[in-house]
Amino acid sequence: MAFIAQPHKVHLIARHAESTLWLARYMERIENMARILDVANTFARDADDTRNWLSIPRINGDLTEFYKKHTEATQRSVGEFYLLDDDNPTSVQWFVAAARENARTLRALISTEMWLQINVFHERIRQLSAATISPDHFTAACNMLKDGAQSHTGITEGTLYRDQAWHFYMVGRYLERADQTTRLLDTRFNAGAPRSDALDADVEAGQWNALLRGAAGYHAYRREHPAGYDARQVACFLLANTAFPRSVGLNLAQAEWHLTQLRARYLLRMPAALERLDHLNGMMTYQNVAELASRKLSPFLDYVQHEIGGLHHDIVQSFS
Repeated sequence: MAFIAQPHKVHLIARHAESTLWLARYMERIENMARILDVANTFARDADDTRNWLSIPRINGDLTEFYKKHTEATQRSVGEFYLLDDDNPTSVQWFVAAARENARTLRALISTEMWLQINVFHERIRQLSAATISPDHFTAACNMLKDGAQSHTGITEGTLYRDQAWHFYMVGRYLERADQTTRLLDTRFNAGAPRSDALDADVEAGQWNALLRGAAGYHAYRREHPAGYDARQVACFLLANTAFPRSVGLNLAQAEWHLTQLRARYLLRMPAALERLDHLNGMMTYQNVAELASRKLSPFLDYVQHEIGGLHHDIVQSFS
C-alpha cells in the first residue's frame, strides 16, 4: 500500500518546484544586492560618485528603468531604487515580498522556524525609509539585510527536511549564485569596460578589490593569489574554482548533483535541464576560461546567463 502511494507523494511535492526555486533565488538576491550596495558605498569617493553607483543598475540590467525614475546615479538615488522602491522588481522590497509569498505557498513543506524568520525579516525590510538608508546609516542597513538573509540560510540548513523540496531549494540557490557571479564579472569584461592598461595601477587594484568583495571572494582569492591581481586569474577563480562557494563552476556542479538526486531517488525526470547543465559544466574549466579571458569573455558570460535562465525554465516546464 505504501509503495502505491509513493508516486502521488512525489508529484504533490514536485508541483511546488517553481515556488521552491523562487524562494531560494529571492533570498539570495537580497543578500547579493545588500553586498554590492555596501561595496559600492565603501569604494565610492563621495556620495555623488556617479560611475561607481551606476555600476549597480548596469549589473542588474536596470539602466532604462532606473533613468525613468532618477536623473543621475548617486548613493541616494540608487539606494532608494534598490532598497525602498516596492514597484521595482529588482529591489529588496520586491524580493522579500515575493519570497514571503512563495514561502506561504510552501507553508506545509518548510519549517516553522523558516516561516517565522521570513516574516520577521519581511517586516524589518518594510520598515526601511529614507532616514534608515541615509549616508550615516547606509552600511547598517546593508548589514541588516545581509544578516537577515544569512540567518535564513542557516535556519534552512538546520531545519528544512531533506526531501524533494530541499533539493529544489538548493538548485534555486545555486542557480542564483552562479547568475550573480557572471553579472559581476561582466561589469569588468564587457566591451564598455576600461582597459586595464589605461588605468592607474591603484585604481585597477581597487576595481578588482571591489569586484571580489561584491562576490564575497576577496579573502579566498588572496589565499590563492597573494601577489596582486590578474584578469585571467580573477576570471578563473570566479568561474572555474571548485572550492570557492560562489564560483559559477562549483554552483552549477552542485545544481547538477541535486537534479541527479531528484532523478535517482524520486524518479523526477528533467532531461533538458540535465543536458544543459552537463554542457555548461563541461565549459567551466580553467583552460577554457583563461583562453576566453585573454580574448573576449563578455559574450561567454552573456551565454552562461542565458543558459541559467534556460535551466530554470527547463525545470519548471518539467512539472507544469
